[in-house]
Amino acid sequence: MTNGDESRDAKAGVVGWPISHSLSPAIHGFWLKKYRLSGSYAALGIRPGDFDRKFSALREQGFAGVNVTIPFKERVLEHAAEITPAARDTGAANTLTFRKDGTIHADNTDIAGFARLVKSAAPDWKGRDGPVVVMGAGGAARAVVWSLLAEKVPRVFIVNRTVSKAETLCAHFGNRLEVASPGELRGIGRKVTMIVNTTSLGMKGQPDLAVEFEPGMRSAIVVDIVYNPLKTGFLKAAERNGNRIVTGLGMLLHQAAPGFERWFGVSPEVDSELHETIARKLR
Repeated sequence: MTNGDESRDAKAGVVGWPISHSLSPAIHGFWLKKYRLSGSYAALGIRPGDFDRKFSALREQGFAGVNVTIPFKERVLEHAAEITPAARDTGAANTLTFRKDGTIHADNTDIAGFARLVKSAAPDWKGRDGPVVVMGAGGAARAVVWSLLAEKVPRVFIVNRTVSKAETLCAHFGNRLEVASPGELRGIGRKVTMIVNTTSLGMKGQPDLAVEFEPGMRSAIVVDIVYNPLKTGFLKAAERNGNRIVTGLGMLLHQAAPGFERWFGVSPEVDSELHETIARKLR
């Protein structure tokens, strides 16, 4: 996974606006301390109007790479010389590596993060076992859909308030995707193996994603990629129905690991101690 540019005393960070809410410094700081590395990781707030100038200066400031969050995940692709298929197909990158030859490598590790979240929380789930519902049609939905298709899910139903966005997503990924209305969710939910919320609904300060779970939907694993709060209203409703639930914090932790390895040369472990350390910050 490394490219030969990693260094145990490297400097990295996360770029976004606003950035004060980011948990990335806490995650990478935990690993730097655990593996006794002398590197550093910082939150780098850049106003959108200053992005090109300040982003271009990061290499001169000695950065080995950065994570990227809202609103720059799409914009950074303009600066990359090498873009992974995952980042290209989703149209967004969240992990950049500044190489010694002056080029930038861009990747979307949200895809691997989601896959590892599901495999760690529901190791018995197999993509080929049946359809999946994805709530939402934005950038996060693209990463989740990419991951699901790679796991051989036979059919992905996209449920989104704006039908045209759902149609665009389906057209992009092909005939294994199908648009479904919120009203159809109850019927579809009886035959799917998983329901995933990729919207921001349920996030702290946002209204809950309202889904009426019923006993016939109980066999579906319910996943929310929102991690603040740890257990959203969507997950609480699923839990009351008897569904197995998966919180979104694991995805955040797993997506961080590839960048850490590329920049610092150590493959970090996503363990219970890290999970609890970051979870405490959300309580």
